[in-house]
Amino acid sequence: MLPASLNDGLLAAGVAAPQAISVDFDWTFLVQVVFFVGLTIFLKPVLFDPMLQLFEERERRIDGAKMQARKIDEKSANALAEYEAAMAKARAAANSERDKIRAEALKHEQEILGSVRASAAKTIDEGKRTALAEADRVRATLKGEAATLARELAGRVLGREVQQ
Repeated sequence: MLPASLNDGLLAAGVAAPQAISVDFDWTFLVQVVFFVGLTIFLKPVLFDPMLQLFEERERRIDGAKMQARKIDEKSANALAEYEAAMAKARAAANSERDKIRAEALKHEQEILGSVRASAAKTIDEGKRTALAEADRVRATLKGEAATLARELAGRVLGREVQQ
C-alpha cells in the first residue's frame, strides 16, 4: 500500500491508485497442468530422449574423429621423421661413396698424369738425343764439305774459280 501523501498526489493528478492483483484459481488451470504433464510424459520418450541420444552420438562421433585424426597425425609425424632419418642416412652414404669415388678418380688421374709425364719426358729425351745426333752428323758432314762449299761460294762471289 502506498503512503497517504503519494496516494493523495496520484488522485489529484487524475491517476488511479494501483490495485492488488487477484489471481483466480479455477479448473482451467488444472486442465493446463494436466495437459502439460501429459504432453511432457508423451514427448519425453518420443522426442526428447531420441534427441538427447542423437546429440550424445554426435559428440561421441566427433570425439572419435578427433582421436582418429590425432592418431593419423602422430603416424604421419612418425613416418616423416623416419623418412627424414632414412634420407639423412642415404645422403651420408651417397656423400661417402662420392668422396670414395673422387679419391679413386684423383688417384687414377695422378697415375695417368705420371705415366704421361714419364712418357713425354722419355719422348723429349729421345727427341733431344736424336736431334743432337742429327746435329752432330750434319756438323760432321758440313765439316767435310765446308771447304768445298767455301770454294764454290767464293767463286760465285768473285766470279771466277778459286783454287785450294
